Formats: sequence, structure tokens, C-alpha cells
Amino acid sequence: MTTDRLEYIADNRTCEDWRALRAQLVVGGSVSQWERAAKEFYFDRLEPRYLEPIRTLQANGGFRGEGFAIVAIQCSLIEFLESTIQGINYVYKSPGPYEYSQSKQVFESFLANRKPFAGTFAPSLASSFYIGVRCGMLHEARTKDGWRIHGEDHQGRIVDAASKILFRNDFQQALLGVVSDYIATLPHDESRQAAFLRKYDRLCA
Repeated sequence: MTTDRLEYIADNRTCEDWRALRAQLVVGGSVSQWERAAKEFYFDRLEPRYLEPIRTLQANGGFRGEGFAIVAIQCSLIEFLESTIQGINYVYKSPGPYEYSQSKQVFESFLANRKPFAGTFAPSLASSFYIGVRCGMLHEARTKDGWRIHGEDHQGRIVDAASKILFRNDFQQALLGVVSDYIATLPHDESRQAAFLRKYDRLCA
């Protein structure tokens, strides 16, 4: 483990900051310390890296392709959210305990199991979304498998399953709901706390 360089993992906080707080974090322990962890290392990691850039694109877009950039960021965000909930970390090959090398199951688990996506995304639709949106966007800057991206739906839907239309702004609101729920539950949910420690300890390993 290297200690001669700064590695910012949440806003301007480093791994040394994490280790200082980590020494005070116990599964089932102080609610106030877990609230600190949720704010300073979870939300403050998401805000500058994902949430603020998406807001900037939403506010300054002219329907000239910014939807593709927004959805690409959203797909990256989904994988981080779900891997944090599960307490697993990506490795290139030969995964061990609490590791994964293929993102398909992580991505599909999020869509099929996390509210408000659960219920909207049947397993088959989640699989199609992974292939047609996530992989299409990140590998070829396009959607595939019949998927299209629209700005928003006036009925507040995040997706039109029959027509394979993703409403990116409504989808973002749903993602923010997952973030808010996680921040609220982490200080009281021991399974999430254990998973959080696995995730962040590995980020700073």
C-alpha cells in the first residue's frame, strides 16, 4: 500500500481521512459516526463525480446528444451504487470473495431489486437494458436492441418497457431516490454497514 501520494476518494478527502474515521466505525455502532460516513464518504464521493456533472449537462443541454453523456454517467453510477450495497469490488479476472469481474449481474440486480426500479424492470427487461443501453452507451456511444433515450415523460415514468424508451431525467430522479434511501438507512442497517466497510476498505487498500 502506497502512502506517498494523495488519493482523493470523496471530494477532498483522502484514504488517510477514511482510515481515521474507519477506526471509529463499528457495525451496529454509533449512529452519528455512520451518519458521518454516509455524508463525508458516500454522498461526497457521488456529488462531484456523478451528480453535479449530470445536473450540469441537464441544465446546459440543447438536445444535441447530451442525453448520451448523461446516461453513460448514470450507468457508471448504477454499478457503484449496487456494488456498494452488496459490498463487492471489481477485479479484472479470477474474482475471490466479495469480488466480481463481470458487471452484468451487478447491473441487473440493481434494476430488478432496488426501488423504484424493482417492479418496473422485469429480469428480461433489465438484461435488455444492460445490453442495449449500458453496453451500447459505454462501448459504442449508441443504444442497441431497440432502445431509445428521451428527456422525460410527462407521466413520471422512468422507462416505457413496451417501446424500450428510457426517460433519462425521470431515471435520474429515481437514482437520487436510491441515494437518499441509502444515506438514511446506512446508520441503522448492519448488513449495509458491513458491506460499506468492505467496499471502502478495498478502495483504500
